[in-house]
Amino acid sequence: MRGKQIRGDNYVPTLSHNRVPKLAVPRYRDWGEQLTFLSKENLPGQFPYTAGVYPYRREEEDPTRMFAGEGGPERTNRRFHYVAGGHGAARLSTAFDSTTLYGEDPDERPDIYGRIGNSGVSIATLDDMKKLYSGFDLCAPTTSVSMTINGPAPMILAMFMNTAVDQRVEKHLRATGQWETAQQKIAVMLKDHPRPVYKGDLPPNHDGSGLGLLGVTGDQLLDAETYRKIRKETLSLVRGTVQADILKEDQAQNTCIFSTEFALRMMGDVQQFFTDNDIRNFYSVSISGYHIAEAGANPVSQLAFTLANGFTIAEYYLARGMKIDDFAPNLSFFFSNGMDPEYAVIGRVARRIWARAMRDLYRAGPRSQMLKYHIQTSGRSLHAQEIQFNDVRTTLQALYALFDNCNSLHTNAYDEAITTPTEESVRRAVAIQLIINKELGLNKTQNPWQGSFAVEELTDVVEEAVYREFDSISERGGVLGAMETMYQRSRIQEESLYYETMKHDGRLPIVGVNTFLGAEDGGAEIRGAELIRSTEEEKRDQVQAVRAFLERNADRRPAALATLQETAARGGNVFEALMETVKVASLGSISRALYQVGGQYRRNM
Repeated sequence: MRGKQIRGDNYVPTLSHNRVPKLAVPRYRDWGEQLTFLSKENLPGQFPYTAGVYPYRREEEDPTRMFAGEGGPERTNRRFHYVAGGHGAARLSTAFDSTTLYGEDPDERPDIYGRIGNSGVSIATLDDMKKLYSGFDLCAPTTSVSMTINGPAPMILAMFMNTAVDQRVEKHLRATGQWETAQQKIAVMLKDHPRPVYKGDLPPNHDGSGLGLLGVTGDQLLDAETYRKIRKETLSLVRGTVQADILKEDQAQNTCIFSTEFALRMMGDVQQFFTDNDIRNFYSVSISGYHIAEAGANPVSQLAFTLANGFTIAEYYLARGMKIDDFAPNLSFFFSNGMDPEYAVIGRVARRIWARAMRDLYRAGPRSQMLKYHIQTSGRSLHAQEIQFNDVRTTLQALYALFDNCNSLHTNAYDEAITTPTEESVRRAVAIQLIINKELGLNKTQNPWQGSFAVEELTDVVEEAVYREFDSISERGGVLGAMETMYQRSRIQEESLYYETMKHDGRLPIVGVNTFLGAEDGGAEIRGAELIRSTEEEKRDQVQAVRAFLERNADRRPAALATLQETAARGGNVFEALMETVKVASLGSISRALYQVGGQYRRNM
């Protein structure tokens, strides 16, 4: 869509034969009112982007994110195909298990084994990644992938990029009549090792693509020039987001594995690689407030800390010599949406502050001024008591997000208060936003918040509160200085305690939890709930798969890891080296190699 002029009707007909405007425009006649509107609001797609960064929504593609992650890559792949069924676009969002989040390989160690494939998918090798996204064309304009990973994000991202490249190599080999010859080469290369396979049946709508190069990589089957061209084309087409926000990890979520300095450096290396290779459709970082909110922060602190982290990342990239318009369009944001009134305007305030700073402080162009964000309904607002009420809360939060013109949205399943969602609960969660998008009449107007006295006042109040928090952070030496004294963590803990106290004593009414209690307090729903966990077979399969991968690449792995360490030690681009290293080394082996040169995370007490 970039650079193209799109024409269409600005009106939607109703069943009553009225014409409802997609964009409602103000009727101000006074010049002062017009100037105020243009400077503070303006129409969607116009600076300061308060009402949205694009003039119109993409009507052929819902903003639905399809979130999944459980067991091994095959089980999560089947869930992806289930939730993507019937949609014109596949917007996949991936949760990883804690073993992966902490950069470890599946193993029989007691502290690892029980966590394999629970509350997220287990991914340790390039073959795992290929299985995970098989059956989806990762270069199609209708496919985008979001990965919720932070500490080991560069390694996981390198696996993903290689997966996309190998998909294109597989297509090339089939299209040019070289597939049978390639199969013979693979058989020779793997003659002493069993070839990896996709365990179990393929799901409906899976065409078998993406599995042809399990156990090998495309550069082993093509000449260097052909592989280089395919790789370059792939990197220019692939769409998605990797979270990779190490600042909020230190402040809230805690999945830091490398020293903060080295982790920031690798974030910069990823963005430099993106700039050098003209990767424009993939976001190198998702600057995240969601986990800050889930840890207990109120909506103002979530927004202020997240934007401050975003400006800190921008300053760091500028200090490395990058140009603002080369990297700012590759930054995205991720917020939580709860029930508080401030959540109704979180996108409006974020877009306005970011746009003004980018234009006036950094002299950035229009694409850099546009803050694009994903939003997820609040997991913290889900309760195990009267669990069926959670869908009502999620619906209201989704309404906030869609009326605020979020760029993508994930609606939580009602049973996430106690378990990983089931297929039934996921379908209901997706239906919530589809019903709002396709059935709710007011949502046909794409700027419904504009012109509301209450929303405009709330926007100004929240914006002023965010600026006050910026002052507090600046007084402590900026984001990194405040982190040294654990300022952000302390604020989050204080606000969490305040919320829990209000909930406990009833001053914050929560229906079915501390007021309007049922006869059995909703206990029957909890006792009958299905708990989703990885199976013993899946855990054993993942342990055996990573061992087989390491054995298959035993001859090439030591040299690859040594090259990676040498690149890191001399100040080279670590991510560029990782693009090669992940072809022969597992996640855990790479983590251990980088600890030796980059340092392991230790919290400042």
